[in-house]
Amino acid sequence: MKRGDGTMLGWVLDALRMAGMMAWQICWSLILGFLLASIVQAVVRREQVSRLLGDDHPGTLVKATGLGVASSSCSYAAVALARSLFRKGASFTAAMVFEIASTNLVVELGIILALLLGWQFTLAEFVGGPIIIVLVALAFRIMLRDRLIRAARTQADKGIAGSMEGHAGMDMSITGDGTVWSRLASRRGVTSVSHIFVMEWAAVVRDILIGLLIAGAVAAWVPETFWAHLFLNGHPVLSAIWGPIIGPIIAIASFVCSIGNVPLAAVLWNGGISFGGVVSFLFADLLILPILAIYRKYYGWAMTLRITGIFYACMVLAGYAVEIIFQRAHLVPDAGHAFTGDAGISWNYTTWLNIAFLILAALLCTRFVRTGGISMLHMIGGNPGTSDAAATSHRHRGPTD
Repeated sequence: MKRGDGTMLGWVLDALRMAGMMAWQICWSLILGFLLASIVQAVVRREQVSRLLGDDHPGTLVKATGLGVASSSCSYAAVALARSLFRKGASFTAAMVFEIASTNLVVELGIILALLLGWQFTLAEFVGGPIIIVLVALAFRIMLRDRLIRAARTQADKGIAGSMEGHAGMDMSITGDGTVWSRLASRRGVTSVSHIFVMEWAAVVRDILIGLLIAGAVAAWVPETFWAHLFLNGHPVLSAIWGPIIGPIIAIASFVCSIGNVPLAAVLWNGGISFGGVVSFLFADLLILPILAIYRKYYGWAMTLRITGIFYACMVLAGYAVEIIFQRAHLVPDAGHAFTGDAGISWNYTTWLNIAFLILAALLCTRFVRTGGISMLHMIGGNPGTSDAAATSHRHRGPTD
C-alpha cells in the first residue's frame, strides 16, 4: 500500500493513480467485450425470448441461461428486462436465471477477470455461475408457492419504474432477409451495433467509474492489517469458511454492480479473502442495496425477502463449492498477485491494444452520433410505459438502407 507524500492531497492522488492504472489495464477488454455483446444483441430479438421461457423445466432454464449470456446487460438493465419478461409470460424462475446469466456469465466480465485477477477467476466465474443457477432454481421450486408468484406478478404488472427501464426496453436487433453475416455487414447492421455499443457503455460507465474509484481508494488507504483481521488470515480453515459469507455482504455495502465490482474484487483478493469469497462477492452484484429497493418496487416485500435470502444462500454455497473444486484441482492461485494499479504505463501489448480499440470505439461513437443516436440517450432511464415504444422505434428492420 502506498500513501503518496502523507498529505490528504497525496492520498487522493495515489487513489486516483491506482484507479487510473486499473482502468488502463482493462480498457481494451471492456471495448472488446461490449463490441461482442453488441454484435450478439444485434441478431437476437428480445421479444422472442419471453416465448421460450414460459416454465421452469431444466431445458427452459438452459435456454434462459444461454439467452441471458447473449443479452449481456448491466445489473440494473438486467433486472428491468427480467421483470419485462416475467410480465410477458416468462416463468419467475426463468426470468431470474436470465437475470443472473446476463450480468455474471458474459464475455466482457471473463476477460476483465483474467486481466486483473488471472484466468483461474474467469474459470471460477463460469463454474460458479451454473452452480448458483441450479441452486436458485431448486430453492425457488421448493420455497415459492403459486400464491406468492401470483402476488409478485400483480405487483410487476403495476409497471412501477425502477432503473434503466428505457435501456432494457430497447430492441435494436436487425430484422429482414439475408444471412446473419450479411445483415451485420450492412449499413443498418453497423448502425445497430454502434447504437447497442454506445447504449451499453452509457448504462454501465457510472458503475465502472465508481468501482474503479472505490477500488483505488481501498487499495491506497486501507491498511493490510485491516484485511488480515477481517478475512481471518492465518486461519486457513476459518478463512475458507468465512470468505463466502463476508464476500456478498461487502458487495451489498459497496453499491457497485456488474463489471464495476471486479477492481474491488482484485483488492479483496490481495487483502486475503478466500478464493470462494471472491466468487461469492462477484455474484452479489444483484444484491446491492439499490437493486434490492428495485426488487421491492417490482415484486413486493414478500418476494424481495425471498429473492434476497435465496440469492445470498446460493452465492455462499457456490463459493464453498468452487473453493473445494479448485483446491482439489490445484487451480487456486497464490494470493496477492492481482493487478491493483501499482505498475506504470509502458509500451507493451496493453498499450497497443488500448490504442487500437479506442480508435474502433471512436468510429462506433461517430456512427452512433451521425445516425441519430443522441436522442436515444435521453430515453436510457425511461419507464415501463415507454419501453415498448422505444423498442419499436429503434428496431433496425433490414440489411440495407
